[in-house]
Formats: sequence, C-alpha cells, structure tokens
Amino acid sequence: MAGIPAPPPRNAAVERRLHPVTPLRRAWAPVAVVVGWAVHDPDQAQRQLTRLTTTHLLIGLAVLIPAAALYGFLTWWFTHYAVTDTELRIRTGLLFRRTAHIRLERIQAIDVTQPLLARVAGVAKLKLDVIGTGKKDELAFLGADEARALRAELLARAAGFAPETAHEVGEAPARQLLRVPPGVLAVSLLLTGATWGTLLAAVVVPTLLWLATHNLWTVLATALPLVGAAGASSAGRFVGEYDWTVAESPDGLRIDHGLLDRAHETVPPGRVQTVRIVEPLLWRRRRWVRVELDVAGSSNSVLLPVAPREIAESVVARVLPGVTVPTGKELSRPPRRAARCRPLWWRGHGLAVTDAVFAARHGLLRRSLALVPHAKVQSVRLTQGPWRRALRLADVHVDTGANKTVTARLRDAGEAAELLRSQAERSRTGRRDAPPDRWMA
Repeated sequence: MAGIPAPPPRNAAVERRLHPVTPLRRAWAPVAVVVGWAVHDPDQAQRQLTRLTTTHLLIGLAVLIPAAALYGFLTWWFTHYAVTDTELRIRTGLLFRRTAHIRLERIQAIDVTQPLLARVAGVAKLKLDVIGTGKKDELAFLGADEARALRAELLARAAGFAPETAHEVGEAPARQLLRVPPGVLAVSLLLTGATWGTLLAAVVVPTLLWLATHNLWTVLATALPLVGAAGASSAGRFVGEYDWTVAESPDGLRIDHGLLDRAHETVPPGRVQTVRIVEPLLWRRRRWVRVELDVAGSSNSVLLPVAPREIAESVVARVLPGVTVPTGKELSRPPRRAARCRPLWWRGHGLAVTDAVFAARHGLLRRSLALVPHAKVQSVRLTQGPWRRALRLADVHVDTGANKTVTARLRDAGEAAELLRSQAERSRTGRRDAPPDRWMA
C-alpha cells in the first residue's frame, strides 16, 4: 500500500566509527616512516641533519605535524564497522579499501585490552580471535564502555539471540574463581629455574672471564646484560601477570590481568585443544603449578600463572568438563630399557589414557603434564628410529586442532601399536559424542 515504508533488508546495519581519540594513535605513522628511514641509514640521516638550519627544521616540523594529523584524521574518517545478523564488518582504507567480513560463529574469543595510555584516555581495544586466521582483527580504539557493550552484543548474536534484543542482553554475569595475590606471584617468579639459571650464569661466566682476561670492562660488558636479562624477564612477567583473576561466566572463563596494560580475555567453552599443567622443581614443596592452554585460532596461552594444585585442577575441570587430572601414580612409566636412550631422564616420562583424555608427561626437573581430550585429537602417529626399534621402543604423537603435538615417548613397541589403534577409535567416538561449541551454551 502507498505510504507504508518497505522493511529494511535483513542484514542492514548502521555503520559506526571508532572513538575520536583514534586519530592521535594513527597520526604517528608518518613520523614512524621518518624514524624508520633514519634507523635504516643512520649515516645518511646524520649527514642530512648536519646540513639543516634552524629554519629548515622549523619548516619541516610545520609540514610533518599537520601531515601526520591529517593522515590520522583521514584514516579514522574512512574506518567504519557494522554488526549484522551473522557477521561483523570492518571497512578500512584511505587509498586502498579493505572490507573484512567476520562470521560470528567463527569467532573463537573476543578480548578487551587497555594499554596504559588508553586507560588514561578511557578507551579500549577490541581484539577478535577468528578460526582460520593467524592474525587478530581488532577495533582500536573504542570507548571502554562501548567496547564491553559491543563484545556482549557480538557474543549474544553468536549465541542466537534475536538482533533486536542482542544489544539488551548485556555482559553475562561472572563468578570469581581465583585471584593470584601479588606476593604469591612474586615468590613464584623468584623460585623459577630460568631466573636462577640466568643469575648463576651472570656469576659464573664473568668470573671465568676475569680469570682468563683480567679485564674489568670485558667482565662488566658480559655481567650486566645477563643480570638485566634475568631481571627484565621476571619483571616483565610480574607486570603482565599482576592481579591475575579468573572468573566463570556462560561465555567461558574470563581472565583479567596486567599492572600497566590491562587485558580482559576469554577462554571460550569447548574450544580448548590442550591443557598443560607445569610443575617447576622449586614449586613442588608448596604444591604450586602453572596451567597453560592451546586454543585453536587464539593467542590465549596461560590460564593460571601460579596456583595450588588442588585449585588448579578444579579450574581445569571447568575448562575440560568431565576430565579428572591423573595423579602421578596413575601415570605409567616407560620400560626400564628406555634408560639406554635417555639415562635418568626417562623417569620423567609418563602416560595415562582415560575415557576422556590422552595424558602425557615429560620433564624431570620441570614436569609438564599435557591433557588432550579425545574429541580434539586430529591425527595419531607412531615414530620409531633404528636404535629404538632395536630396543623395541616407540613414540606416539597426537596432533590437535591448534597445530600442536603431544607426545608419549619411549613406550613399549607393542603398547605403542595398540595405543595407535585404540586412540584413533577414541577420537572418532569423542568427536561424535562431543556437544557443539557454542557461546553461552
């Protein structure tokens, strides 16, 4: 009938722009080009600078600063994003246009990060892990509240909420499971073998150099970088893992951490490929462990930087429902003849196959127990070199969807052949019975 407007197209969406502070970030690009040229050819850059007068420098700054500001403004002006029923569209490009169509069902995780200056400005960066892409797509920057609201809307639409109500769902409620105290984190870093190994090298190597050369400058040139490397590694981890908090919500486990740069990450449900429980030697008396992850298409790699083993296993049970972490007594060691391949170190290897997971341990000083759900195993392989064939030993490798491999080493050849056959059947059954990977399931 006349006078009745036509309904909007199903995938019609309103395009939005990034936060107005974004041009300040992008205006650095022309400046970075000049700095990159100077670093690439410092001699030529120095000769050019010596020829410039004060007038030339002022003219150069008068041209460069407005050009940088104009570039930042134009890149912001020509960048838009829109949310449709099925995808997130990001349109960028000043001269060469690029439009990314990100299917919502292929999103692995949506993280909100706030570098230090972004926290001061009240803005945040939205990062998206998408299946099949090696690099994260991102929206930088959005207002902090807008970023959280957009994240909640994307998750709601991916979970199947109607488009007209998705923006009203809001962020799913979360229940805190664990918070790592700063003191515990600091002690755990001091008890890390890598830190002490670097400090030991900083003492031993300069001492040997002094005995050999008696040159103080040689000793200082060697000792200072080693001490700095040990301190920088520990300090960097402390700053990045400060105030580590894990909370449970319908859209997965949420992780918040960072002293200067604050990150809000999500471990999506049902998409974890491998969980590793790491137990350094100096942590065992306190029964502390570190929990690491492999998530297909995601850069999330740490679940817990340090936690008591009992608490860590309870968190692992939420990431891998129905999985019980095998104890040391439940892990079978390789046969004693494996000592001919790896004297002493063969004792660090172990294997347990339950109804839910393939579990393999390696390491004697730094133990690492890898848990792979049967449904996540993509392929199984058996390898056997000449020496191990003579000893009737073999390695069994399981490959996961995160392009990682977990290996049960130095197994009896007959056991390995049976494991190869049975694991293929377990994987097929596990994929058939596994629930679908859905947000807010």
